[in-house]
Amino acid sequence: MEPRTSGSLRRTGRGPGALESAAILNRRAALLGLTSAAFAAPALAAPPPLRLSGVYRQGGFAFGRTTPRADLWLDDEAVGRAGPGGLFVLGFDRDAAATSTLRVSGAGGSVSHVFDLAPGDFDIQRISGLPQDQVSPSDPALLARLKQQNALKQAALASRIDTEDFRTGFVMPLPAKSWRRTGRFGGQRVLNGEAKRPHYGTDLAAPKGTSILSPAGGVVSMAASGMHFEGGLVMIDHGQGLVSIYLHQSKIVCQAGQRVERGQKIGEVGATGRATGPHLCWRMTWRGRHMDPMLLVGQTAPA
Repeated sequence: MEPRTSGSLRRTGRGPGALESAAILNRRAALLGLTSAAFAAPALAAPPPLRLSGVYRQGGFAFGRTTPRADLWLDDEAVGRAGPGGLFVLGFDRDAAATSTLRVSGAGGSVSHVFDLAPGDFDIQRISGLPQDQVSPSDPALLARLKQQNALKQAALASRIDTEDFRTGFVMPLPAKSWRRTGRFGGQRVLNGEAKRPHYGTDLAAPKGTSILSPAGGVVSMAASGMHFEGGLVMIDHGQGLVSIYLHQSKIVCQAGQRVERGQKIGEVGATGRATGPHLCWRMTWRGRHMDPMLLVGQTAPA
């Protein structure tokens, strides 16, 4: 016996009349299907899902999860797209306003979230005894050198690798019990009595030669010795423009373009550049926004 096929009549071999009836019914069924499809209501697409975690304050951050490759806006500025797994990171500047609005747009529409940002608690940091060219350089040759070095730094900070290496959060870049914090993020700096812009790093004093470890996976966007202010300088892009920065190194053991993993040695503590003693100045930026790297330690992206 032949199997039945849904939506059609089984051929019985009882003559042309039976075949003609079957053909008519088939045409009616097809017409009915087309008519039903033409009048069917279109399915409503849902806006992208959104889950968030982080520290919502000046110098803080947010991790998010949404539709993979959804477009992101922060305060009406396009800030890239979510990663292949739907994860993204946002940074809030040291001088961010009291509120910041995120908009996530996907194929089905968009969703928004307003962050209420707590104000930062910033110190005044006074440092004296620095050479004058480390405070207010004036020599034309030095100014030309600083211009070249600044161009290298800006290129490294503009790195935008397409990864989600930030998703598991960060660990400290120095071994446990080897450091003490001597300067907090965001403090107003007064150098040799002259007020300067805020200090955008966290200072961690440690013996010269102490290993500096990558606190998360990423790609080295800059590795250079002899920088005038920073001395030995390394930058690592952890994905989507989240770049961590390590200053004053006495030795660098990585190179630009190299992939590094969490806990991998990238250099050693020193006192090179503008420094009065051996320490690591640890910084973090996201698309030009200065962040407190200590706030990311132990944090993870939404599951």
